[in-house]
Amino acid sequence: MTILIFFVSMWYMSLFTQTFFQHRYAAHAAFKMSKFWERFFFIFTYLMQGSSYSCPRSYAVMHRMHHAYTDTEKDPHSPKFSSNIFSMMWRTRNIYVGILKGTLPVESRFTKNLPKWNSFDKWANSTTSKILWILLYISFFIIFASSAWWFLLLPVVITMCAFHGAIINWFAHKYGYINFRLKNTSYNLFSVDVLMLGESYHNNHHKNPSSINFGKRWHEVDPVYPVILLLKWLGIIRVNRILVVSVPKGISHQDETVNN
Repeated sequence: MTILIFFVSMWYMSLFTQTFFQHRYAAHAAFKMSKFWERFFFIFTYLMQGSSYSCPRSYAVMHRMHHAYTDTEKDPHSPKFSSNIFSMMWRTRNIYVGILKGTLPVESRFTKNLPKWNSFDKWANSTTSKILWILLYISFFIIFASSAWWFLLLPVVITMCAFHGAIINWFAHKYGYINFRLKNTSYNLFSVDVLMLGESYHNNHHKNPSSINFGKRWHEVDPVYPVILLLKWLGIIRVNRILVVSVPKGISHQDETVNN
């Protein structure tokens, strides 16, 4: 039971930091925060993501490339150019490492207004850091796992953020429904997204990337949206603007994307 509580807690906390800090803040600048709070969330994100922590700057660059090159050969993670989900994850990993180390040429339009903390990210992305986190996870499982079956969750724990990304980048470009007809294969994977904290409303997101609310229909609950409003009310973040995009009439859950 302890392992299950730990796994569920890590699932949602690592996912929250990814969608809040790396995705909505770093990649899309959906809101602003002071340097103090930015560094607070650098540390908080690292603690919640552990061995699968991604540099916010590199994550943001790669995600901006995804929006610019969706479904093309330049898309860092398109199911169209990978034979299976694992080969897509490996390709994404290589592109991320290339951006992180500066060995992959990146257009200047993708590198504007990004959060930076080079000294911290150097440690957080180091092999030493990742090994220490992995040893910590293994020790935790050895102490608290009541059955060997619980160790099946260990690979997911170690690669948690990559696992989250793969779910959206693979399945939300292959299955689901659409609210907006776009020239890409983005779908809304779940009608009510509690599992992925709103990230699965991928068709909505591709329509309006900088929106702080990924849900558009009444049933599309984005659990992170009220948290953003709370942080705004507390003065921790400043929301640039709240843009409401209505769902066009005549689009049903059975409609398919234009080029699928």
